[in-house]
Amino acid sequence: MEYQYFELDNGIRVIHKTVPGKVAHCGVVINAGSRDELSNEAGMAHFIEHMLFKGTIRRKAYHILSRLENVGGDLNAYTGKEETFVFASFLDQHYARVLELFSDILFNSTFPQKEIKKEKDVVLDEINSLKDTPNELIFDEFEELLFKGHPLGGCILGSAKTVKSFSREDILGFLSKNYLSGKMVIASVGSIKPEKLFATIEKHFGNVSDKNGQSNRVPFSDYQRHTIIESKSNYQVHHMMGAMAYGIKNDKKTTLALLTNILGGPGMNSRLNLGIREKYGYCYNIEAHYQPYSDSGSFNIYFGTDNGYLEKSLRLIYKELKLLKNSKLGSLQLHRAKQQIIGQMAISLESNLSEMISIGKSHLFYDRVDSFVDMIKKVESISSSDLLDVANEIFDYPNFASLTYTPGK
Repeated sequence: MEYQYFELDNGIRVIHKTVPGKVAHCGVVINAGSRDELSNEAGMAHFIEHMLFKGTIRRKAYHILSRLENVGGDLNAYTGKEETFVFASFLDQHYARVLELFSDILFNSTFPQKEIKKEKDVVLDEINSLKDTPNELIFDEFEELLFKGHPLGGCILGSAKTVKSFSREDILGFLSKNYLSGKMVIASVGSIKPEKLFATIEKHFGNVSDKNGQSNRVPFSDYQRHTIIESKSNYQVHHMMGAMAYGIKNDKKTTLALLTNILGGPGMNSRLNLGIREKYGYCYNIEAHYQPYSDSGSFNIYFGTDNGYLEKSLRLIYKELKLLKNSKLGSLQLHRAKQQIIGQMAISLESNLSEMISIGKSHLFYDRVDSFVDMIKKVESISSSDLLDVANEIFDYPNFASLTYTPGK
């Protein structure tokens, strides 16, 4: 069996893949992200991710960072809209050290007042840094526009106003609602034997209280088309357009992923890249993205261009969208598109760290993980008619939301 599964009595789920090698990767993913925040808590999940490294009952901040770095390991974390992931890469003989550290920072953090004050400045600087990066900022602000008035639209970093307002009591309150055993998955990819791994996890996580908690997530359903143009101190136009898309459990998810890859995936032979950058030289960066969430999703197209090329670029994009809505792919085109995305998936799984993160999230949201063979079967089952149907559902470009940053402020 490709993956081994285990569950503690307190509800913490474990997934492991045994692979040969000296380097291992392990992490804890929590079903809590920015969409779980109240409006006055915007940025809290991300702020807590920072604060997990600032001291526990047993360790000061320096000792947390040094615990793995002293043996050449790498400790990291990230916050998403629906999850927080703490993870590490290390030599495989250090599993016990890693798991003990995870348990300590997740359940014994003290959140010192001095560190809270200091970390607020760090996060405020991170927010300002994002504002200085328009090709990143537009992704956040577009989802705020797309999911207007809904927690899915909130910026993961929060705002300066909310971050400045956070107190230690606020942090503990968010933790008590979200950092619960029933909302956690431990993922591992390494050479350790499953029995030894599960015993080590039991030792360090088995005494965690059995708590599940109720999800207060409400699906977004009130999509309305919004068009916003903002003047920024940029040298070029940044434009994003798109609409709501399928959630992570929707059967059409793989079809839309393939369609997005054909339109504007990372390959230089994507239709947008060939039809706009290579043919006309109107832009350097042009790409399409599909982001599925647990109960919804977003599809978008982003590009940057000279102000004089904006309308020309838009007309060419609409032309490509219309073509995918009106014309089926030929059998050879479909075969090549499938082979491309299968190859991309295979290359992404060459990274054991990426696979560990992927299987952790999949087990968290699906309670299962598809094997690579299963993923290939899903891609191979897609027909030209399937792509046409999804294109007509999602690529309704007259009703796309859009956000444009124009130069000149």
